[in-house]
Amino acid sequence: MQQDIKITIIDREGHAHTVDAPTDMNMNLMELVRSYELAPEGTIGVCGGMAMCASCQCYVLSDHELPEMSYDEDAMLAEAFHVQENSRLGCQIHIHEALDGLQIQLAPES
Repeated sequence: MQQDIKITIIDREGHAHTVDAPTDMNMNLMELVRSYELAPEGTIGVCGGMAMCASCQCYVLSDHELPEMSYDEDAMLAEAFHVQENSRLGCQIHIHEALDGLQIQLAPES
């Protein structure tokens, strides 16, 4: 049986939250942020996780190996504000066991 992992999310006010993330629900990071209400409603996941708005942009702070960026994610980040070298769209990173200990910071609202 799969179990929860720990992920640390730094919200837009700079507060760190270490949360339990289920590995058996096919959730992504954007959905995790929404489920713990770590960003005001309507400010994250605006497009519903389709890589079309960049409202779930985050900075990956830990050294975890992530899936390669898709063309859609890369294209959306090319048009987003506040993009950094470690920027990813939270909706495109699905939670699995190898992400235990992942640390991310939510990008500022555009």
